[in-house]
Amino acid sequence: MPRTRSITLGALLLYSAIACQQAGAASMEPLSDAALSTVRGGDGVSFDLNNFSLSGNAKITYTAPTGASAYISNIYLTRSDDTSNPFGDPYTLDVRTASGLSDVIELMFPKNAAGLAKWQFAYDWGVNANDIAFEGGSTVFKDVVFYGGGLQLFPPRVGEGIGFGLGLRMDIGEILVRPRGRDDITNPDSTAEQMRFSRIRVGAVGSDGITITSSPWQIADAGAQPGVINAVTDPNDPSKSRLHIGIGWPDLDRAPNGAAVGGIEIGNISFGNSTAPFDLGASRIGNIQIQYLDIKFKP
Repeated sequence: MPRTRSITLGALLLYSAIACQQAGAASMEPLSDAALSTVRGGDGVSFDLNNFSLSGNAKITYTAPTGASAYISNIYLTRSDDTSNPFGDPYTLDVRTASGLSDVIELMFPKNAAGLAKWQFAYDWGVNANDIAFEGGSTVFKDVVFYGGGLQLFPPRVGEGIGFGLGLRMDIGEILVRPRGRDDITNPDSTAEQMRFSRIRVGAVGSDGITITSSPWQIADAGAQPGVINAVTDPNDPSKSRLHIGIGWPDLDRAPNGAAVGGIEIGNISFGNSTAPFDLGASRIGNIQIQYLDIKFKP
């Protein structure tokens, strides 16, 4: 159930109570616009996703100007709950003002210190290009746990599109890439035809430059290093545009130490299931800094 904090409502009640006390038995009167304009809500909206689940056969398709398309479908998404702390660790949605910059819509994730709020996610995907329709199978994410961090949305500093910021401290139990379909998504051993990533951790790196800490890795930030998603025109053919994802250079006035440092750990990479795995071992990137990112997708 949604839960909101409204300073405006509290102020209405307070003003009304004061008016009643000063006027004795006089009846309450509506506040003027001038009085209401002095009240400013500053807490945003807090909400929990208790018993959240989503499933169905909806299909989301992106079609390029050339006619090529890609889709995801049959999305499945659920979250388990921390039943010992209901509504005690909510998501928070707020609008924040940064000095000299546009307002930022900020969605902050719960701290989830106990790690009991876990997401399960699955989808099918495919592409249709060059007269070939390719069904890519399913991708399954098991036991995805966010520990704080959040998402920012704002107008980009230059041009059009959507500016974004992203902070992640995340653990993932399994990522299963299944070309023959999803099978039993609750069981990572339900099929032998899969690529399997296990025990994934993403977060900020400590002072030793190796250890992933409990803090989120701020991959992009509205003030210090903004990201952007937009469409850019092909300079060689103005009739074509490309989907563009980028992260700007760090603003050294707001981030004097440069880009934030993060790390990624993968406990195991394998093909197949535990009955007869083809084991590739572990993988680790102990120190990552994204100083600048510029990705353009070919139309």
